[in-house]
Amino acid sequence: MPRFFVPPVPGGFVPGGRAVVSGEDAAHISRSLRLRPGDAITLCDGGGMDYEGRILSVGDAVEVELLECVPSVSEPRCRITLFQALPKGDKMEFIIQKAVELGAAEIVPVLTSRCVSRPDAKSMEKKRVRYQKIAAEAAKQCGRGVIPEIGEMATLSEAVRRLPEKALVFYEKGGRRLRELVTPQDREWGVFVGSEGGFAPEEIALLEQNGVVPATLGTRILRCETAPLCGLSVMLSLLGEI
Repeated sequence: MPRFFVPPVPGGFVPGGRAVVSGEDAAHISRSLRLRPGDAITLCDGGGMDYEGRILSVGDAVEVELLECVPSVSEPRCRITLFQALPKGDKMEFIIQKAVELGAAEIVPVLTSRCVSRPDAKSMEKKRVRYQKIAAEAAKQCGRGVIPEIGEMATLSEAVRRLPEKALVFYEKGGRRLRELVTPQDREWGVFVGSEGGFAPEEIALLEQNGVVPATLGTRILRCETAPLCGLSVMLSLLGEI
């Protein structure tokens, strides 16, 4: 069933009420999907609730009658924040898209000593707007109940000040296996992944001093765009989400 995010309204949506889809999504509904009044549609408020509805009218905006409200079944029980050191080129766009599909709750771009890409604040803010749009499109495509947030770029020192209760760093020089760290009862994780050059020894030391556990993804060294997707997949499997 077609599924679209709608911005929240004061007081929230309720069954029996109405919601309006506008902008590009309205055009997609009417021109690409060719949906008409009476057709079923699912709307999501971005807060983890899905609303089954029926289209009342189609035009520049699409009006929908809300019939039933149910919790989104697509959201992982464990909130994972990916702290991704900035890679070169458009790799970050790929990482964000796939991390959202896998279930990451937030992606924070991190500037580390070995990052080749070093945007200033102004250019990074432009990138972040694009990254957020990519996250929204990926969330819509894969049926997420929330749109993951793309955080502001942080230094490693800034990132460690906002750690969740549990955190790990994928380190090419070894560490503990994920099955030793992740359990189905976990509710929050922070995950650090380096850029093309990985992390400097002093950066690993800083992370460890702040309780971040080095973890391994095996004996092969993975690219910076492969490691987060491999790691998230294994973690979500251990959490019982895959």
